[in-house]
Amino acid sequence: MKLSEFRFDLPNNLIALYPPENRGESRLMVVNRKTKTIEHRMFTDILDYFDDGDVMVTNDTKVFPARLFGQKEKTGAKIEVFLLRELNREHRLWDVLVDPARKIRVGNKLYFGDSDLVAEVIDNTTSRGRTIRFLYDGDHKALMKAIHQLGETPLPDEIRFKRKVEAADEERYQTIYAEHVGAVAAPTAGLHFNKIIMKRLELKGINFTPLTLHVGLGTFRQVDVEDLTKHKTDSENFNITGKTCEVVNEGIDNKKKICAIGTTVLKALESSVSADGHLKPIEGWTDKFIFPPYDFRIPNALLTNMHLPESILLMMTSAFGGYDLIKEAYQIAIKEKYKFFSYGDAMLII
Repeated sequence: MKLSEFRFDLPNNLIALYPPENRGESRLMVVNRKTKTIEHRMFTDILDYFDDGDVMVTNDTKVFPARLFGQKEKTGAKIEVFLLRELNREHRLWDVLVDPARKIRVGNKLYFGDSDLVAEVIDNTTSRGRTIRFLYDGDHKALMKAIHQLGETPLPDEIRFKRKVEAADEERYQTIYAEHVGAVAAPTAGLHFNKIIMKRLELKGINFTPLTLHVGLGTFRQVDVEDLTKHKTDSENFNITGKTCEVVNEGIDNKKKICAIGTTVLKALESSVSADGHLKPIEGWTDKFIFPPYDFRIPNALLTNMHLPESILLMMTSAFGGYDLIKEAYQIAIKEKYKFFSYGDAMLII
């Protein structure tokens, strides 16, 4: 397929700048692939679509405050450093993006806070990419604590360019089941769940089981080729345990719903499929890029958000729901003024 096939006009006022006052208060569009029908519900109605023995697979990655603001040595020029991923824990090496890139060169020292944290640039990787080494005496836990104190919640540019990052974002841009630190963006489908909704689903017999995929910026990176077969996505680290495989595979064998809570889960599940169509344990990296047409082997239901035009998240959603049906659903979503993007409303595809 072509990039232009995922282009549509999205009014700016439909991009949610804030989450609902309380988790679980979002709208829910339910798209049925079999009947080609579209329903308008509230997120709390998600209970109506699942039964005893169905499985919901969550992504328990935890977002850390990856955006640091500091200054260069000598000149004092203000700089921004976005921590992408840790390359080497022992040597405190990180893969980062810097801004303004033209001012940050190999050998420069960068200071954060009241010089509480210092880093040295040791390599250029891309036009904006650098490898830095933190010059820090404490252990890894102490370093992460310092980053947490000095860093800012990494809201996507589409939100933070329109309003300031606030203290409340630290909690709201995080799922309630987040556990393993490593994401620079939230698995946003999970933001809709609160403890009451999860407990009601569990009481109904739905099995929640986690995997971990540390969401990287590649999730939001703009596709710059018209031919989607030529697009390469960034690798993301993920882990699926044997226990989760047992839960998912039992659901498959019993012909239950296997619902991916978000496109990150969708990607992870499809990155570790056995020859007989079951899920297998894995710890590693995936650069899987899913777009229509695609034959899904593991999940048969998907909870996701309303995505931006030309995004790989929209492409994955279209692959799962069917290009024409999702295109129609998005036209309706705009007409009905659904809220889009990370803090927006939800879509359930069954």
